[in-house]
Amino acid sequence: MSRLRAPAHPTYLRVVRASAWYDLVVTAGFATPWTYAVVHDALSSCGKALGFGALPELDPWQILFANLMGSVVVIWAALRIVRPLPEHGLFDGVARTLFATWQGYALAHGASRLLWLFLGIEVAFGILQLAPWRWGRNAGPVRNDASQADGRPFDTASR
Repeated sequence: MSRLRAPAHPTYLRVVRASAWYDLVVTAGFATPWTYAVVHDALSSCGKALGFGALPELDPWQILFANLMGSVVVIWAALRIVRPLPEHGLFDGVARTLFATWQGYALAHGASRLLWLFLGIEVAFGILQLAPWRWGRNAGPVRNDASQADGRPFDTASR
């Protein structure tokens, strides 16, 4: 079984870290009920001013899910800022694919067009983080912990 080859270029890790900083800045306000109320009002006002539509009124369930998402994304962003690894870029690219999918779903079902701004950034960072993995896939097999230097598997029964 061949594994994907991790992008080794330092520029890739800068992209991973940049996407983390973006996530931290954009989602930190979602992490608590108090900050989310401020962010919600600001986004709603911005949507109205741009003609994209206001956000729905706050309710306890919406606040809970915004806080859960904000908390998880803030921690995930902190990890990628402190220790950016190629694998973090891969997982973040997959997560961005999921986020973009659900944002597209929301837009198709009447969400404020303000969401398009976030969708564009999700797609861009997703492409930047996933594309190098695709290109590296054809670079040849990658040695894993269960292989010797010559590529033969270790005898796992004798371990």
